[in-house]
Amino acid sequence: MPRFSVIVPCFKVQGFLRECLDSVLLQCFSDLELIAVDDCSPDGCGAILDEYADRDPRVKVLHLPENVGLGRARNAGLRHATGDYLFFLDSDDTLTPGVLRAMAERIAEAADPDVLVFDYARTYWWGGTRRNVLAHVLTEAGADTFAAADRPEILDLLMVVWNKVYRRDFVEENGFEFPPGYYEDTPWTFPVMLSARRIAALDRICLNYRQRRQGNILSTTSRKHFDIHDQYERVFAFVDRHEELWSRRPYLHRKMAEHCLDILAKPDRLPPEDKAEFFRRTAEMIRRHRPEGAVVDGEAALLEGSYAMYRLKRQTERVGREAGLRAVQARRAAAGRARRGWAGLHAHRPLDPHLVVYSASSHRGVLGDPAAVYHKALEIAPRLRGVWVVRDEETAAQLPAGVEHVLVDSRRCLEVAARAKFFVNDVNWPGSLAKRPGSVHIHTHQGTPLKYMGADLLGKPGARLGFDVPQILRRADRWDYSLVANRHSELVWDRAYPCHFTSVRTGSPRNDVLVRAGDRDGGAFRLRHGIPEDHTVVLYAPTRRDYRRGGHVDRIDLARFAADLGEGHTLVVRLHPTLATGPARGLGLTELARRGVVVDATDEPHAEEVMLASNALVTDYSALMFDYADLDRPIVLHADDWAAFTASRGAYLDITAQAPGHVSRSYRELARLFASGAWRDEESARLRADFRERFCEFDDGRAAERVVRTLLLGESMPAAGEGAVRIPGQAVGGDLPAPT
Repeated sequence: MPRFSVIVPCFKVQGFLRECLDSVLLQCFSDLELIAVDDCSPDGCGAILDEYADRDPRVKVLHLPENVGLGRARNAGLRHATGDYLFFLDSDDTLTPGVLRAMAERIAEAADPDVLVFDYARTYWWGGTRRNVLAHVLTEAGADTFAAADRPEILDLLMVVWNKVYRRDFVEENGFEFPPGYYEDTPWTFPVMLSARRIAALDRICLNYRQRRQGNILSTTSRKHFDIHDQYERVFAFVDRHEELWSRRPYLHRKMAEHCLDILAKPDRLPPEDKAEFFRRTAEMIRRHRPEGAVVDGEAALLEGSYAMYRLKRQTERVGREAGLRAVQARRAAAGRARRGWAGLHAHRPLDPHLVVYSASSHRGVLGDPAAVYHKALEIAPRLRGVWVVRDEETAAQLPAGVEHVLVDSRRCLEVAARAKFFVNDVNWPGSLAKRPGSVHIHTHQGTPLKYMGADLLGKPGARLGFDVPQILRRADRWDYSLVANRHSELVWDRAYPCHFTSVRTGSPRNDVLVRAGDRDGGAFRLRHGIPEDHTVVLYAPTRRDYRRGGHVDRIDLARFAADLGEGHTLVVRLHPTLATGPARGLGLTELARRGVVVDATDEPHAEEVMLASNALVTDYSALMFDYADLDRPIVLHADDWAAFTASRGAYLDITAQAPGHVSRSYRELARLFASGAWRDEESARLRADFRERFCEFDDGRAAERVVRTLLLGESMPAAGEGAVRIPGQAVGGDLPAPT
C-alpha cells in the first residue's frame, strides 16, 4: 500500500487544478496515490483529471453524479483510500517541493503518530506570501509526540483539515468523516485533534494556501455562514459522547464564541440584514453549551449582552483606535520637532574631532566593515570615541559589553550626530541626518558588487521595487569617501552612484580577518554547532532573486545535497539576510537543522566566522564569493538560473565566464563536482587564482588600519596595491586622502 493517499476534491477550479496536481505528482517522494474527486464540476475539471489519470497510474478519478459539497466529496475519496496516511488537499492549493519526503521522514522519526501537523503559507493573488503567524507553536513542539491535553496551544493553530495528515487506521477506528455544510472542517478537526493520543509536529511550510481574489467559498456573502452553528453542535455532541473529553468543554466554548464573533465581524461574510439574527443565535448557543462554573470573559463576554450593545462596543473600539492613532501620530510629530530643536542647539557647537559615529546593516549592531574599523580604532587610536547607532533596545541588549550606543532617531542620537566629525556606515544614513560642514562620511559598502545597484536600477523596474533611487542618490551625496577592495568596485560605484565622493583603495576592512586566517580559525563556530574537527564543511550561501516576490527560490534540495556529500561532511546553510525573517527557512531549512541534517547559520551575526569554519563555498550570485576568495579556498558557482537572474536584476559582469571556480548549471553537475573531487582540483585552483588577482587586489589584511590612520587620523600609510593605475571617477583624489 502507498504511504500517502492524497485526496483532492474538485469543483470549479480548472484554472488552478493542473498546478495543484503537478505539485503532488512531481514530488521527489513517489510512494503515493492521488484520489481526485470530480464533484460534478461544470467546468473542465473532469477532463483535466482524466488526462492526468491516463498518463499516471497513481491517479484515481471519481466522477460524482451530482454535486455533494466539499465534505462529502472528501468522504467519497476517503472510501477509496489505501494509503497509510490521509492528506486532504484543496484543489486550488499546492504543495511545496520535497514535502512528502519530509513528512514521511518525520512520521518515521515519530513512529507513526495519529496526526502530523505541519505549517503553511498564505499566497495572495497579488503575489505576496505570508507565513502562518503561529509557526512558533510547531517549533516549540519539538521532536516528541504529544496529545492536545499536553500541548493545548496546538489547538490555537488554524483548525482546518489540510494542515495535517492522518493515520488512516486511526481515522477508521474512530469512524471520522465529514458532515455536509459550509464549515465542514470544524466537526472533523476538533474531534480528531482531541482524540489523537500521539500528535507530531513538522516545522516546515508544506502547503501554499491560495488566497483568491474571488471564488473563496468562505469569503462569499451569504446566509450559509449560519452553518457554523450546526457544525459546533456536532462538535459538542461528539464531546458529550466521550467522557474523557469533557474537560475540554471550556476551551471549546471559548473557541466557538471567538469563531462565531470573527465571522460576524468580517464585512464580507454575512448580509447586513442577517447579522442581528446571527448574533442572537450565537448567544443562545453559547448559553446552552456554557460549562458549569465557566467564566465568560474576553471576546465571549460580548455575547452576554444585546446586539445593540455589541454594535456600540465595536463602534466605540473603532473610534478609540482611530483617536489613539491620531494621538500617536501627534506625539511622534511633537517628539520629532523637539528632537530636531535639541539637535539644532548642538549644531552651533563645534564638531568633536575625536567623535566617530558608526552603524551597520541598517542599525543591526556591531557588524561588517564598520565593526572592523571600530575595533581597529580602539586598538591604535583609543583617543577616538566610537558611538554606535542601533535600531532598538533589543539590538542594544545584544551589543558587546562596553560598546557606547544610541537608539536611532532618539534625542541622544541627534545630539551625538550633530557633534560628530566622522560617520562610518555600510548603508546610507537616514534622510533625517543633516550633514554638517566639515563632517566626514565614510561609506564602506557591503562587499564587491555583482548585481546592479543605485542608478543602474532605473532600467530594472522589477528589481527596484521598493527602492527610491533618487532618494538613494540624494543620501549618497553625503559621502566623502567610498572604500573599494578592487578596481572593479571602484568603477561600478562611480557609475552606480554619480555623486561627489572620492574612491579610496583601502581594501575591505571586514576581510582583514580572512586574509590573515590561520588553519585553526573558525574553530569556535564548529564547536558551537557540534561540527567534528575532521569534517569537511561545505558552506552554501544563496542570494535573493528579484524575479520572485519575496526573493526566495529553492535552487537545490538541501537534504539531498547533504546526503550526497556523504559521511565526513557537514553542510552549513546561510541565507541572504533579507530572507532571514520571511518564509524561506520554513520551507525545510528549520526542520533539517533540527534533525541535524544541515547547520543553519543564517542568524550568525558575523559572516566571517562562518566562512572561516568552512572548507569550501557553494553559492550562486552572492557577493559573499568575493570575500570568500580572500581565504583561497575552493568555490563552486551554481548558476542554473543565470539568465533569469541577469534579466531581472542585471549584472556588472558575466560571473559564469569569470568564475572563482567550477560552474554547475544543474544539480546533477553540482553533485558530480563533489563526488568526483573536481571541486578542489587544479583547474579549480587556477580559476580561483585568476579571480583573486582581479577581485582581491587591495585586500592585504590592513584595510581597517588603513581607514583609521589615513581617514580618521590623517596619517600616512603605504597604499594597498601600490603601483596600480587610478581609474578616474567623479571625484578622484590621492590613493590615501587625508580628511578635510
